[in-house]
Amino acid sequence: MLTLLHLLSSIALLVWGTHIVRTGIMRVYGSHLRRLLGHSMANSPLAFAAGIGVTALVQSSNATALLAISFVSQGLMTLPTALAIMLGADVGTALMSRILTFDLSWLSPLCTLVGVCLFLSRKQTRAGQLGRVLIGLGLIILALQLIVVTAEPITEARGMRVLFSSLAGDTLLAAVVGALFAVLSYSSLAAVLLTATLAGAGLISLPVALGVVIGANIGSGVLAWLNATPQLVPARRVALGNLLYKLAGLLVLPLLPILVEWMATLGFSVQTQVIAFHLAYNSLRCVLLLPTVGLMARLCERLLPERLVDNGIAQPRHLDPTALDTPTLALANAVRETLRIGDLVEAMLAHLREALHEDRPEPGEEIRRLDDDVDALYSGVKLYLARMPREDLAEQESQRWAEIIELAINLEQAGDIIEHMLGKVHNLKTSKRRSFSDRGLDELSQLHALLSANLSLGLSVFLSGDTHSARQLLQQKRQFRKLERELAHAHVHRLHQQVKESIETSATHLELIADMKRLNSLFCSAGYAALEGHASGKGRVPTEPTLDVNAAEHQLPGKPA
Repeated sequence: MLTLLHLLSSIALLVWGTHIVRTGIMRVYGSHLRRLLGHSMANSPLAFAAGIGVTALVQSSNATALLAISFVSQGLMTLPTALAIMLGADVGTALMSRILTFDLSWLSPLCTLVGVCLFLSRKQTRAGQLGRVLIGLGLIILALQLIVVTAEPITEARGMRVLFSSLAGDTLLAAVVGALFAVLSYSSLAAVLLTATLAGAGLISLPVALGVVIGANIGSGVLAWLNATPQLVPARRVALGNLLYKLAGLLVLPLLPILVEWMATLGFSVQTQVIAFHLAYNSLRCVLLLPTVGLMARLCERLLPERLVDNGIAQPRHLDPTALDTPTLALANAVRETLRIGDLVEAMLAHLREALHEDRPEPGEEIRRLDDDVDALYSGVKLYLARMPREDLAEQESQRWAEIIELAINLEQAGDIIEHMLGKVHNLKTSKRRSFSDRGLDELSQLHALLSANLSLGLSVFLSGDTHSARQLLQQKRQFRKLERELAHAHVHRLHQQVKESIETSATHLELIADMKRLNSLFCSAGYAALEGHASGKGRVPTEPTLDVNAAEHQLPGKPA
C-alpha cells in the first residue's frame, strides 16, 4: 500500500511539474507566443511549425489549444490555420517527451536550486517567473526518476501483473485507459512519460504501452473539447476538428501487433521504443493530415453551424477566460472590451445630439438600448478583472489593471449621465412643450462637439499612454471649462434681455451644461493616469499584439491618433 502511495505521489509530482512549467512560460512569454501564433496565419505549414515551437516551450498541447481557440473565438484566426497549429502541437508534445527521457538526472537538482533562488529573490519579475519554470523542469525530471524507482517493487507483485496483463489482448481498452489518464492528469505529456517509464520497468507490455500512448493523444483532444464547450461556436469548431484528427489515430490499432514485431527486431529498450513510437506516430499522422485542414474546417462548420442568438443586449467579445493565467494577455483583452464600451458611449453622444435638434423618438430609444449594452459590457469587464489575483501581478500590470477598471467605471457612469440628460431633454420637449432658443441650442452643440472630441482623444490616450496626447487632452479639458463658463454667462445675459425661450428652458439648459462638465471630467481622467505613470517611471505594460487589430478598428476617420 505504501509503495502504491509513493507511485501516485510521484505521478502527482509529474503532473504538478508540467503545470508549473506551462503557467510559468505563459506568464513570461504568453504575449510573445500569441504573437508567434498570430504571425503564422499566412499558410498552413507556417502555422504547423508555430504549433510545434509553442508546444515545445509550454510542454502542453492543451495550452496551445487554448491559445488557438482564443484567436478563433475573437475572429483573429481562420479555422484551417488553427487546425494546422493543433497538428503541430501534437508533434511538439512528442518532441518534448523524447527530450525528457534522456538521462538528465544531473539537471534536476541544478534546475531546482537555481529556480528556487530566482523565484524567492525576485518573485514578481520576469527572472522570478523563469525561476518558476526551472523549478517545474526540476520536478518533472525528479518525478520520472521516482516513478522508475517506485515501479520496481510493483512489477514484482503478482496481482499488479495480472491486472495489467488483462489489457494485453485489448489495445482498444488500453487506448481508453490512456485517454482517461490524460484527462485526469490534464496532460498528455505526463501520460506518455509515465507510460514509457512503466513500460521500461516491465510493468506493462509494449503493445499495451502503444495503445495507451494513442489513447493519451485522444485524451488531450477531449480536454480541449471540454475547455471549449462553454465558448462560442467558432471555438468549439477548433476543438472538434482537433478531436476528430486524434480519433483518426485509432486506425493504427489493428496494425499494432505487426508494428510490435518489427520494433522488437530493432534492439532498443522498451522505454525508447515507446517514446520513438509516440514521436513517429504523431509526426506521420500530422504531416499526412496537414493538407486536409480545409476539408476538416468545412466538416466542422457543417457539424457545428452558427446559431445567432440575439437577446438585444451586447455580449463581451474579448474577455477570454483562458487568458487569465497570463496577466499580459488578460489585461489586453480587458483593454479591448473597455474600448468597445467607449465606442458605445460615443454612439450615445451622437444620438444625444440628434435628440437635442430633433423631436423624433428614435434617438432616445437608441440611447436607452446602448446604455443597456454599456452596463452589460461594464459588468463583464468588472467581473473579468476581479478574477485576476492582484497579488500575482507585477507592478506595471497592477497599475494597468487599475487604469482599466477606472476607465470602465467612468464610461459606465457617463452612459448613465447621458441617459439622464436624454430624460431632461425629452421632458422639456414633450411634457412642457418647450424648445431651446437658437442661440442656446448652438451653445449646447458647441459643448457637445468638444465633449465628443475629448472622449475620442481620451480613449486614444488610454490605449497608447502617449504623454503628448495626454497633455493635449488636459489642455482641451481646460478649454472646455473655459467655454462652459463663457456659455453659462451668455445664457444669464439672455435671461437679462428677457429672451422668452431662454427663460422657459433655463433650468434644463444649465443642468445640461453641468452634466456635460461632469462627462468631460470622466473622459479626461485617462490623461492624468498616463502622466502619473510616466512621472513615476513605471511605464506601461507592453502592448499586446492583438491590440493592434482593435486600434485599427478604433482609429476611425476624424478621430485623433
